Amino acid sequence: MKSPLDNGPDCPARQRSRLADGVHLSLVPLCTGLCLITMPHSNPSLLTRPTTVFLLATFCCLLWGSAYPAIKQGYALFGIARHDVASQMVFAGVRFVAAGGLLLLTGAVMGWGLRIKREYWGGVAALGLTQTALQYVFFYIGVANATGTKSSIMNATGTFFSVLLAHFIFHNDRLSGRRVWGCLVGFGGVAAANYGPTLWQPDFTWAGEGAIVLAALVLSAASIYGKKLSQHLNAAVMTGWQMVIGGAVLLTGGWLAGGHMAAFTLGSTALMAYMALLSALAFSIWSALLKHNPVGRVTIFNFLIPVFGVALSALFLGEDVFAWKNGVALVLVCVGIWLVTAEKRGSPPTSALPQAARV
Repeated sequence: MKSPLDNGPDCPARQRSRLADGVHLSLVPLCTGLCLITMPHSNPSLLTRPTTVFLLATFCCLLWGSAYPAIKQGYALFGIARHDVASQMVFAGVRFVAAGGLLLLTGAVMGWGLRIKREYWGGVAALGLTQTALQYVFFYIGVANATGTKSSIMNATGTFFSVLLAHFIFHNDRLSGRRVWGCLVGFGGVAAANYGPTLWQPDFTWAGEGAIVLAALVLSAASIYGKKLSQHLNAAVMTGWQMVIGGAVLLTGGWLAGGHMAAFTLGSTALMAYMALLSALAFSIWSALLKHNPVGRVTIFNFLIPVFGVALSALFLGEDVFAWKNGVALVLVCVGIWLVTAEKRGSPPTSALPQAARV
């Protein structure tokens, strides 16, 4: 049977030259990552400098944005077809077990302590099942059935869902006029991205764009609970165990459903290692920035994630990012994210936002 990857923009033959470039590019953070992952925690005084915040926050957003084309390239390198959900689960499971292991290894090196009290294990397991396993089932299916450009834009809805959910849960995270406008503008961008031939025929499928929006909603809801739980636990250690648990569930479920990963080559293995490292590295740096700076000073950079996602999808996947609806959607989504994260001085922090839109 002919694989869905044999035709269209996901065709391995069309991506091969770009894949080689992507793998070579991934070796740069692979070689420096183990040093960078401990740097923010070893020299906290650096983290309050504006230049440091700008560089590190932008670097985190670059890593998260690169995940969209990396996932699609990974499917091509490992020969995973668009509708092979079981193998997509195995692919995600391997990534997050490795990413969680890296975070826990970092915690051990830094002396954070990896033990979690018995009363909190249920909560950590619940996060693993929802924020990692359930969310990434939807996300990886969606990315397989949508372009990297639209995936980057659609996943940004997580920021707006977080703002709306936080309004009803946290007394200090109420909707302001700025946040309401930000959500309206952002969802307007999502609508533009899915503009079709007519109002009744949008360029939207539930297996693609719809699955990514569902993933963003699950992530936002789970992040609310994760915020409460992280008040009692080291955030990096909690996330490490959460990734290992959720990744193991994805891996086991995918294998039992007949999923597999083949074609382990130097290039495909390097790409998988890069994807695991980017999750651990970006979270470690981002959490350190949040610890030593006002939340709004860091989360305002969230708008860069879809920018990098779209740009890198164009670079490595050859996608058309200059179509008018993609350009309009990207601008509106970025403006919306900026509006909901750039609160006026003296406003309460947007506590639910730091974990939104993570890939």
